[in-house]
Amino acid sequence: MALKIALAGNPNRTELIHNSDRGVQYCCDAYVKLLQDKNIQISMTENGDPLENAIAERVNGIMKQELLEEIFSDYQIAQKAVAIACSTYNHLRPHGSINNLKPAEAHQKNGELKKRWKNYWQIKHGKEDCME
Repeated sequence: MALKIALAGNPNRTELIHNSDRGVQYCCDAYVKLLQDKNIQISMTENGDPLENAIAERVNGIMKQELLEEIFSDYQIAQKAVAIACSTYNHLRPHGSINNLKPAEAHQKNGELKKRWKNYWQIKHGKEDCME
């Protein structure tokens, strides 16, 4: 349901990548078919190791540690707080990993963005590449 809502809210987005762990909900035939039908690339960890998914885990950590620190008394309050946190993350918070742009700004750019993170998983496994 969340994926369908997200897609309905962003009908003109292209070149999307869906990043997840290997949870059964993300691997089921219906979910994978929906991603494929919408031409969304599927990115999953090989064995559930969070270090393989470091960028997505970083986003989750920022959301939990910086933007959603309280305990919510009901679903509607939590839903509103998540919407505010997502908006803050995407529209107000500059990110060093994308040349100090806000994600909403970065999505409007064409061409390569200078990425300033290191993929420690790739380094550890001898697969370092051009992620400057």
